[in-house]
Amino acid sequence: MSKLIEVHDLSVSFGSAQPVKGVSFDVSPGEMLAIVGESGSGKSLTALGLIGLLPSHAKTGGRVLLEGRDLLPLSEKQWRGIRGRDIGMIFQEPMTSLNPVLTVGEQIIEVLRIHEKIDRHQARKRAIELLDLVNIPDASRRVDDYPHQLSGGMRQRVMIAIGVACNPKLLIAD
Repeated sequence: MSKLIEVHDLSVSFGSAQPVKGVSFDVSPGEMLAIVGESGSGKSLTALGLIGLLPSHAKTGGRVLLEGRDLLPLSEKQWRGIRGRDIGMIFQEPMTSLNPVLTVGEQIIEVLRIHEKIDRHQARKRAIELLDLVNIPDASRRVDDYPHQLSGGMRQRVMIAIGVACNPKLLIAD
């Protein structure tokens, strides 16, 4: 079976500090992989490195291949076509990831309209389906709620809905 993602000797450094060094793994389609470690061990930096979301002053090394395509040298424009569609991400803290001035539905709709090329009505319908899928009660009403109107658990479920919205090939949960 071919590999979905191959990570070879990934490193992340900030000046002389190298919090991620020599990380290698691969995942085939249908497989799950858990990266476990203490707080501060570099799990989140590894995940952010896999999706090109490290700060501009971070330096990465090694290779990250998604279906054979090297991701590390991609431009931001190229990354925008991959994030959400090919690689989904469920971030650790919903309140820092969700936009407080947009409803949760608008945030899901945005992802769908960018990657799925569907109209607003179809995207809203799909957003409600996704909220229902992650067990948000009364999804057709909650789609118009703002993040602060939801409990922490429901905000996390919104993040999951966003992460799976475009049926990505790879889903990273931080």
